[in-house]
Amino acid sequence: MKRYNSIGDLFLDYRAFYQLSQLNLASSLNVDLRTLQRWEKNETLIKSEKEETIVLETLMPYQLIHNLNAAVPIPTYYDFKINKYSLSEQTNALPKLSWYKDQIQVTTDNLRTIDFDYDIKYIEKFIGWQKGDNHYVNTNLIKQAITLLPEINLVITGKSGYYAGHCIVLPLKQTTYLKLKQKEITNKDLRAEDLVNYRLEERPIFYRYDITGDSNDTIFYVMAQFFRFFMDLNTENYLFGGYTERDDNYNLNLQIGLKVVWEDIALQKKLGLNFPPRFMEGNFSAFLST
Repeated sequence: MKRYNSIGDLFLDYRAFYQLSQLNLASSLNVDLRTLQRWEKNETLIKSEKEETIVLETLMPYQLIHNLNAAVPIPTYYDFKINKYSLSEQTNALPKLSWYKDQIQVTTDNLRTIDFDYDIKYIEKFIGWQKGDNHYVNTNLIKQAITLLPEINLVITGKSGYYAGHCIVLPLKQTTYLKLKQKEITNKDLRAEDLVNYRLEERPIFYRYDITGDSNDTIFYVMAQFFRFFMDLNTENYLFGGYTERDDNYNLNLQIGLKVVWEDIALQKKLGLNFPPRFMEGNFSAFLST
């Protein structure tokens, strides 16, 4: 993560990360060019009502924007690749696994099942921007996943009510899963027809489509609900798998019972990641029973 001391530095890096001109960003935020230039030079603060526009358009965390948009900014760490912020260097990394396990029953009212009609625009934008492909998400796929598996197809909002992350897990057909595992298709190829009612399967397959949160606290609440679902599942004969490019959860995934099937070293170099993008699979039974 990089430490940001001003809103101007954040905007400069935002434009660099997404390869946007000042004119592009000003237009998307519905401000004139000179206003954006003053923000980037830290010559003027952003009006409080404009913070909402910035959060909704960029999907950067509200707390990040709010901390830096102040007469005396609060230094905040942020990583564009995973859309995650932290208030101190000590909390940049994910906590130890015991932190999740010890507090697995902790809940929050800010976590709920995805409301497709309301939430899909944020999910589609976030994943599309992260993948550099605005057509990456098949919305019918997400809609069907919510219907079949509402317990862990979730959205979480921050204290201010803004989108802060999501959890999307698909109950997949075995034939489709094997195609993903064998690199015959990618997540972009998945369709609603690839999903099944996991309750009718002899060995259900749950596929991690995308899980993200804008801070360690957000991720904790999402993962607590996620693990509670598998604790309450009436069978240990299931398979969980998925492909991820996240840099911050490599070792944790190994500790909870997942094993690497394959890694993409070439893509790791291209994206400048500490750990390679990877396909993993396994089962949480041992982790959850100890």
